[in-house]
Amino acid sequence: MYKTIFKRVIDFSASLIGFIILLPVFLLVTLILLVTNGQPFFFQSRPGKNEKVFKIIKFKSMSDKKDKNGNLLPDAERVTVLGTFIRKFSLDEIPQLLNVIKGDMSLIGPRPLLVRYLPYYTKEEQIRHTVRPGITGLAQVSGRNSISWDDKLAKDIEYVENLSFKSDLQILLKTVLKVVKGSDIVLSPDVLDFNVYRESKKQSY
Repeated sequence: MYKTIFKRVIDFSASLIGFIILLPVFLLVTLILLVTNGQPFFFQSRPGKNEKVFKIIKFKSMSDKKDKNGNLLPDAERVTVLGTFIRKFSLDEIPQLLNVIKGDMSLIGPRPLLVRYLPYYTKEEQIRHTVRPGITGLAQVSGRNSISWDDKLAKDIEYVENLSFKSDLQILLKTVLKVVKGSDIVLSPDVLDFNVYRESKKQSY
């Protein structure tokens, strides 16, 4: 009952209330990014429930600086000063409340990854797409960017198989604590893309 009905009701209600409360912060960050970056928002296609693709919205924390060949510079070289701040305190995630209100996402669930990763999940890992992706999830409160791809996906499987109101509440409380402390946050993680990681594992066998 919680998974099929109440979770969505709670998501919508809590996200709407949360967005109204955070509206002053949302407007302030939007204005500052508009002045300093020219573009306050970052949109990207991500797979949601049942692999249905939607546009995720976040505050833009990186510039569009390119090298002499027209290629984007590495993430670490494009993160702005303001971007570093909003990432540290997860302010860049605030716009995703709109994704939750719309129904593309949930407050709690496996993080929506890139569309190009879809062919690289194992059959067991594909269970992560049987629920709405979340703003935060079990993997994020278990190490965020500091754990391996295999461990992240194992946490996603564990979450879906044990989804309950109690587990969602525990993850939400842990997320709030981590945001307040600014812990387990890697601003520019030096990790392989998931598809590259899986291809490299194949080649090593």
